[in-house]
Amino acid sequence: MPKFLLLLVASSLAIPPLYAGPPSKQSSQVIAYVFPQSGNLQPGQIDAHALTRINYAFANIQDGLMVLGHPNDAANLAVLAGLRKENPSLTILISVGGWLWSGQFSDAVLTRESRKKLIQSVVEFINLYRLDGLDIDWEYPGMTGAGHPFRSEDRENFTKLLKELHTQFKGEKSSTGRKLLLTIAAGAGNEYLDHTEMAKAQKYLDTVNLMSYDYYEPSSGPITGHHAPLFTNPADPQKVSADSSVGAFEKAGVPARKLVLGVPFYGHMWGEVPDSNHGLYQSGKSIPNAYAPFSLIESSMLNQGFTRYWDSTSSAPYLYSPEKHVFVSYEDEESLAAKCKYVLTHKLGGIMFWSYFNDSNEKLLKTIDGELLQSIPQPAVHP
Repeated sequence: MPKFLLLLVASSLAIPPLYAGPPSKQSSQVIAYVFPQSGNLQPGQIDAHALTRINYAFANIQDGLMVLGHPNDAANLAVLAGLRKENPSLTILISVGGWLWSGQFSDAVLTRESRKKLIQSVVEFINLYRLDGLDIDWEYPGMTGAGHPFRSEDRENFTKLLKELHTQFKGEKSSTGRKLLLTIAAGAGNEYLDHTEMAKAQKYLDTVNLMSYDYYEPSSGPITGHHAPLFTNPADPQKVSADSSVGAFEKAGVPARKLVLGVPFYGHMWGEVPDSNHGLYQSGKSIPNAYAPFSLIESSMLNQGFTRYWDSTSSAPYLYSPEKHVFVSYEDEESLAAKCKYVLTHKLGGIMFWSYFNDSNEKLLKTIDGELLQSIPQPAVHP
């Protein structure tokens, strides 16, 4: 490790331990995936008071061990550790895997010995960087994902990994007094449920972060649609929604309180979409830069050649440009407010979002905080 990274880590270790975990009176989690890739985090970039948990993405798996994903990750984790000085109840987890880095999971969990090796590296990683736990983003057990190796045994081995991690984390609590969190990012479709044992797996998890977005993607099919609808529109050819996914996970044995509803801070765009039904559920094609952060949508599309429409059945917004024949599915303040109310009504664990830096003006984050965190008791301020 370069000397300047060692100094950053050492300086963060000098801060007294603050592994208190979420306050017991807290009703909802607000979880941000922070994904700087090869960039460097700077102090002040992240609002520590607006979040209850950060999942730093991503660590990788190499030779059966969890390792840093990028050379700058150690410095970035030190910056995140410093946020606890602003918000002592903030928890910071490392997320391992992701869409591109899930290729080593199947081998790493294949045997008791390989799982023990992986788990030991996880504990060492967490202790070195003063983290509060692990978020596993395996995309996906028993399925190829982005062309990854997989096995039919992944289904049972995934559960074994979670059970053994849970046991190890309990041991860490006994010896250190701090609780380590264990969470997963879960695919929202029935196919994910078919390839996992969620009724068993959930016993070992603090939260199941439901990736209830990307139901429609330009690269996955020739029809446009809402990529993160709250409710199912009968006109939807695929009949998908966050509500249907929540129901499926609850039916599969996951308690509502452990389900965290995932929301996207980005949109998807389709081109060559005919001017019918304002582009919704029409034929379309993938176009360059089809992934659009919310900040870009707000600054360069909304009311600039694109008209916003609202699907009241799905509680989802969308944009369409009749001149460009471009359709955009995205999340905005109105749809987020509806999802937050849904979380409270259905007593879910909270909201998680991908990803923090897609909302540069924090409009979406402020919407979530206004709906979910306003009921959290704040510490008294004494003169």
